[in-house]
Amino acid sequence: MASLMDDLTQVLENETVAYKKLTELSEELKEALIASDVPSVERLTAAQEDVSNGIQSLEHRRERIMNDIAVVLNKKPEELKVSALEESLSGQPELQEKLATIRMELKQTMEELKRVNHTNQTLLRQSMELLEFDLNLFRSMRQAPETANYNRSAVNTGDLLTSRGFDAKQ
Repeated sequence: MASLMDDLTQVLENETVAYKKLTELSEELKEALIASDVPSVERLTAAQEDVSNGIQSLEHRRERIMNDIAVVLNKKPEELKVSALEESLSGQPELQEKLATIRMELKQTMEELKRVNHTNQTLLRQSMELLEFDLNLFRSMRQAPETANYNRSAVNTGDLLTSRGFDAKQ
């Protein structure tokens, strides 16, 4: 059981470090989005993907360790959470304290990452709206206005002016 607990604390510490790295990358991404630095956004997004893949493998490892601990404690794996495991270690205050510290640090890191990602999501949405506005503006600049020409039944014919604007012949 002691080796499983050591493995669990090590994995949780590694996850915390990885999430902190992801938070740093997200902060850099925020600055790149603000500066509209597309190459940096691409580079940071690729780096985030690499870190996320590492986090995913750490999470799978943590799940395996938690399943092994559940077998040792004769509990269902889906019922055993880190907080419940922390409570069950009341006889080992040193290990309980270490696990509580790691869990709180990981939780704080995740909350910070969530905050930064929400900001980045808002920035991306605003960038997309601005891009759409610019595209619509460019499209409308290339389209000539309609003339006020009417047919015999007093319906606008919708004729467009030429690209020069006026067609005056002298």
